[in-house]
Amino acid sequence: MQTPEFDVVVLGLGAMGAATLYQLAKRGVKVAGIDRFAPPHDQGSSHGDTRITRQAVGEGAAYVPLAIRSQQIWRELEGELDVALFEQCGVLVMTASTDPQRPAQDRDFTDNSIALARHYGIEHEVLDAADIRQRFPQFAPLDDSARGYFEPGGGFVRPERCIDAQLTRARQLGATLITGQTVLELKSDAEGVDVISAGSRLRARQVIVSAGMWSAQLLGAPFDALLRVCRQQLYWFRLDEPRHYPARSPSFILHSAGDVDTCYGFPPIAGEGSVKIATEQYSASSQPDSLDRQPSLADAQRLFRELAAPHMAGLAPELVKASVCAYTVTPDSGFIIDRHPHLANVTVVSACSGHGFKHSAAIGEALAQLQVDGRSEIDLGSFSLQRFH
Repeated sequence: MQTPEFDVVVLGLGAMGAATLYQLAKRGVKVAGIDRFAPPHDQGSSHGDTRITRQAVGEGAAYVPLAIRSQQIWRELEGELDVALFEQCGVLVMTASTDPQRPAQDRDFTDNSIALARHYGIEHEVLDAADIRQRFPQFAPLDDSARGYFEPGGGFVRPERCIDAQLTRARQLGATLITGQTVLELKSDAEGVDVISAGSRLRARQVIVSAGMWSAQLLGAPFDALLRVCRQQLYWFRLDEPRHYPARSPSFILHSAGDVDTCYGFPPIAGEGSVKIATEQYSASSQPDSLDRQPSLADAQRLFRELAAPHMAGLAPELVKASVCAYTVTPDSGFIIDRHPHLANVTVVSACSGHGFKHSAAIGEALAQLQVDGRSEIDLGSFSLQRFH
């Protein structure tokens, strides 16, 4: 039997993979990371200049400890490398208008965020429409029935910088990085896993797959039936009236009544003269190797007309730039972090369903703890495959 060259090989070095590689190297594990491109890059899910981070994660209580710990790790990395990763400008979650016929017991994303903040003791404020308009003049057009949740501990992280920082530290700590190499197959046995690429083969005791939208085709069943790739578009609109954006403007998530239409965005970045706004779509699926990477001007105009213009001030419909990324989505929009049911010694860390970056640093730490200590400080049980059985 071939002797393993590495204790662990990490496949895919985006948000999850870079964090995992760094945390394993930090613990002295003999580890290698492989990516088909040269991360940080713009070919997957972990790019676009900014990603929202918030502590009261409206998607569910299981995410809250991961988001909080990730913020702490980014602060630690900032100190080690003297680089800015986390901008704590606050997050404003809003319901733009409330249906007066809505039953009192019906909770939307804003309500869920408030409830989780109260449960976990997360600093926050509950705002009505007048409060929002006074504090944040960029949302002056909001309906009088709007309500909001403001979390001063949130803000945004810089995804490319976060990935680069973790890969830099991993390399400094002895990790091997292999880029520009596509893994074609995994062959596992009781002792380890062969990682097969075109013209090369590595042997590892354990493999962690964080391959994003390429996960399904590499991992096979049951992942090929569980994972969908959903193309997303990101737009930067010209900042027309900067006076509407005071210093330390927050990141934001904006829902219309019924959560049917949602957009999210960021404060202006100094020197860029634009505001990034995006929405999400889950109706159309794509294939990773034929993903349309050309942003649609018509879609940008529709987003501005239907979501940005009615609720926000100070922007022009002129596009400064645009980009495309991909979400890898599960049937319940949750994560999958679990052992592969058919490949021994293979752990899967996909998909993240479009809201993974804010949790990634802590997930990497938890995976490293599992490898080294046999247990993680943060419970990952909510993300197992068992829930789909």
